[in-house]
Amino acid sequence: QVQLVESGGGLVQAGGSLRLSCAASGRTGVTFTMAWFRQAPGKEREFVAAFRRSSGGTSNNYADSVMGRFTISEDNAKNAMYLQMNSLKPEDTAVYYCAADLAYLTEGTYDRSDKYDYWGQGTQVTVSS
Repeated sequence: QVQLVESGGGLVQAGGSLRLSCAASGRTGVTFTMAWFRQAPGKEREFVAAFRRSSGGTSNNYADSVMGRFTISEDNAKNAMYLQMNSLKPEDTAVYYCAADLAYLTEGTYDRSDKYDYWGQGTQVTVSS
């Protein structure tokens, strides 16, 4: 059983930065996908970024809306994942969720929330204008 705990959310002005962390416990094996999703009030949960690892290497993927502003990273030794968010905009305001699946999700699947088996409780990010 994988448990995920997010931290690092908060209130920031537009143009500012935040770094989210996701601590994973119970994850074993070299192959997995971890991702960030977000959900704003009244909207569906949407994909933000994914980190995929297999014996063949790693891959980072981003939603178009955050490309060039957000960076996903992972520390395998610490079983942790991070999301560095720069140049934040008011439209980035949402609850951010960490998700994990013990498979290397393929193109067309890593951005689907229904493909992930494990979720954190979420952390609020609020960007003021």
